[in-house]
Amino acid sequence: MDRRTLLLSVGALLAQAQTKTGNRPRGPIFQHDLPDISLHNWAVTAVQVDYEPGGKSNAHRHPGITIAYVLEGEIASKVDDDPEKVYKVGEMFIEYPNALHAVSRNASDSKPAKLLAILLAEKGKTLTTPA
Repeated sequence: MDRRTLLLSVGALLAQAQTKTGNRPRGPIFQHDLPDISLHNWAVTAVQVDYEPGGKSNAHRHPGITIAYVLEGEIASKVDDDPEKVYKVGEMFIEYPNALHAVSRNASDSKPAKLLAILLAEKGKTLTTPA
């Protein structure tokens, strides 16, 4: 899979997510450089992560590139040396291969939150490992 195919695939997934919520695309909402890696024998997996009010994930790593899109609520996230940031509906963040995702939690103690995680990794790799 080359970068163009990858980006077209990710764009199609996000367009589907926006269509299901009744929102119209508003142009680029996220742009970020990609690391210089070969995508030979890689696959893309999309998962929805649901957080109950006050819910969180333990610190973890992914073997490939992860692109996250907030579907509902607000998600607090801290990746590697970047400061912790709260992402709102329609906002996105990226994780590079093996980056430490130290904080991933619902920023609210009273409302649920959801994100769409698009994981790109070499086939056969475990997609999430504890830190």
